[in-house]
Amino acid sequence: MLGLSLGASAVYSVLSIINRVTRDVALSQQTATLNTSLSDRPVFDLIYQVLAIVVDLVPVALVAFLLWREQRPHLARLGVDFSRAGRDTLGGVGLALAIGVPGIALYLVGKALDLTVTVVPTDLGQHWWTVPVLLLSAVRAGVTEEVIVVAYLFARLRDLGWRTWPVIVTAALLRGSYHLYQGFGAFVGNVMMGLAFGWLYHRTGRVLPLVVAHVLMDAAVFVGYPWAAATFPAFFGLPG
Repeated sequence: MLGLSLGASAVYSVLSIINRVTRDVALSQQTATLNTSLSDRPVFDLIYQVLAIVVDLVPVALVAFLLWREQRPHLARLGVDFSRAGRDTLGGVGLALAIGVPGIALYLVGKALDLTVTVVPTDLGQHWWTVPVLLLSAVRAGVTEEVIVVAYLFARLRDLGWRTWPVIVTAALLRGSYHLYQGFGAFVGNVMMGLAFGWLYHRTGRVLPLVVAHVLMDAAVFVGYPWAAATFPAFFGLPG
């Protein structure tokens, strides 16, 4: 499963950071774009964007199929239960605030120490579909990462007899590894986020608050980037 999804991303990300640190350009002067245009023709760009999101969610569907139970709740092994949707949503909002604000500070520190690249959340043009696609991209990231790296990995490693903290640490290191293309600061930040998310999942057995928090953080970054880049160009390494 990992070889079809985020495990493969981790391999490419490790290669990416090796490529970056062996260049003559400082890490802080390099850029990583998260949502890139896939065609110079807007209609085809939209089609490619939606198709990429759908394809990336296929491993999540496979995870659901593999851990589906006949009795309700069908996805209990993944911590998916909509019986407390309101409470899960509120918990996700609080978690997004608790993780997101320190994450911005860590990004600034990483840039200052030349440990983090300049992250450009999107270079999509201004189209009627830009914001919806960015929101769908945030949903893709939140659902894929939390369902596979937390819920699925926890279930499978527990089946193999792993204890709780080795599972939490392994999942956190995996999360950090596929963010290495953004630099070492992103690796550290995502490992810390993974430790917090893993511990919360162990305590609550619920993945939906993690998904909500992840989606909200990514949506704020993806959609808010054009305004933030224009208002604070120095923060993003852009000319004023």
